[in-house]
Amino acid sequence: MKHTWPIDTATDAALARIATARLASAYGLSPLQRTRLTTALSAQLRQCLAKDGSWLLTLYVTGTAGEQAHLHVTVTAADPAAHPPWRTSVACAGTPIAEDGSLADSPEVLAESLLDADEDTAVLLDRLAEQEQLVAFHREELHQTNQGVLALHAELDAAGQAQREAFAAEHRARRQAEDARRRLTFLADASAALTSLNHDEVVRRLPELLVPEYARSVDIWLFDGDDDRRPATPHPAAAVTAARTGRPQYAALEPGELPGVDDQPPSALDPERPLLCVPLPTRRAPLGVLTLAPPGERWDPDDAVMLIEFARRASIAIDNARRFERNRDIAETLQRALLTDLPTTPALRLAARYLPATHGLNIGGDWYDAFRQPDGSLVAVIGDVTGHGLHAAVMMSQLRTALRAYAVDGSSPGTLLTRLHTFLHHLQPDLYATAVIARFHPDEPTLTWAAAGHPPPVLRTPDGQVHTLDAKPGAMLGIPLNQQIEDHTVHLPPGSTLALYTDGLVERRAQGIDPGIARLADALAAFGPAELEDLDGSADRVLDPLLSDSERDDDVCLLLCHVAQHATVERDGTRIRP
Repeated sequence: MKHTWPIDTATDAALARIATARLASAYGLSPLQRTRLTTALSAQLRQCLAKDGSWLLTLYVTGTAGEQAHLHVTVTAADPAAHPPWRTSVACAGTPIAEDGSLADSPEVLAESLLDADEDTAVLLDRLAEQEQLVAFHREELHQTNQGVLALHAELDAAGQAQREAFAAEHRARRQAEDARRRLTFLADASAALTSLNHDEVVRRLPELLVPEYARSVDIWLFDGDDDRRPATPHPAAAVTAARTGRPQYAALEPGELPGVDDQPPSALDPERPLLCVPLPTRRAPLGVLTLAPPGERWDPDDAVMLIEFARRASIAIDNARRFERNRDIAETLQRALLTDLPTTPALRLAARYLPATHGLNIGGDWYDAFRQPDGSLVAVIGDVTGHGLHAAVMMSQLRTALRAYAVDGSSPGTLLTRLHTFLHHLQPDLYATAVIARFHPDEPTLTWAAAGHPPPVLRTPDGQVHTLDAKPGAMLGIPLNQQIEDHTVHLPPGSTLALYTDGLVERRAQGIDPGIARLADALAAFGPAELEDLDGSADRVLDPLLSDSERDDDVCLLLCHVAQHATVERDGTRIRP
């Protein structure tokens, strides 16, 4: 059902508004909906009155059962072409509670409408008050949230700053640890590189280790004039002070403030270049001074501490190499002085070779000897004292002297070795030796020998056959064991050659000793009878192939004994041919 009202005056507009409000109330619109509808309608009617003319207000409801009903409000002008219509709609219950679209200008109706409008306004104001309280509540919550966010931001900033500081501290600690590891690695590698028994080699390696990472230049001043083979050059005053005081010195335009280092004025030789002069200490006195120029403007204090430790290790390496060289020279000199001048006989010729080790202090233990006994027999000996160096050489000389003394009574090789065993065990309980003694009888072609822990003799017979004399040997001389070393005999026809040797000739670490003995046997078998007549040349031809693969880390002895094919010997004043 449609309701229409003409609008010509303000009174008509007010009455139409009242009628609309009453109709909206009748259709069950809430106070808030009614207030919104009447307020919008009042604003539109006020605009219509301002434009003059006649207007028509139309109210109607649309909607069927089961559908949402809507209350439609339309304001149209008398001349629709001049003014477009105004329309609005609002959802409603659809069934009027008490429809009343009449316009009444009685005071009671107006008063009631006014009260209804005030009631709607009160409801709206209550809603506004609730909204204001809710807004205030949310505003307080927002304020507190903002405060919390600000506090959280402050905490996050503080946590971020703490984390950045922790990261920075961790980075510094990691960098310091890496620097420390780098320095320790350098010292370890340098110590390994300086492990040499040649002090010239140690000195040569020092600049290679330091330049260019830790020094731009290196000068090594050794106090022993024999070792400083370069032309005489002036040394910085700081180096002289370091040599005199035994303390590291730093010479530069500005103090270095390096730990454990004394500051000095710049060197007059090169005032613009800082110098670090570190003495090379030993237990007795400094060996010299190591003078370094920094790779950059100056040294890091920790690098300076490392360089001082490096100089200490280098000094120990140089000192150890020098002492080794002195001991090696003494031992070699002593051993060569003790080696025997071999006796010569027409029936038995001897040739010997001794080669000292070329690596390490491995000289002093090997020896050979040959001498006659009272009955005319000739005794050939070869031996090896455990250990090396001067002590082994001295012990070897004592064994050689004792053996010659024991042989005066004509004892057999086994008896001589048994006596040597007892002698060594009581003289040096912690030192051992190996030996082979071979005795050549003057009146019969027989060889008697005995061995004590030594590589077996190798015998070449005139027919070219080679035999290893490995009959039951005795144990090493000097071990804590009671033993009686046995004699062994073998037929020795003229033209035979016996090879006595030490383990340095045949033993290789990767292969053992058996392959070397086989190679020695092959070398002897390859000789012809004529070649063995030149026994010295044969000794050289044996050594060359056998030592071609040797590292020469042990000394070598070889004693060749060759029985002549035709020779005369003198016995009891009578010359006889064997």
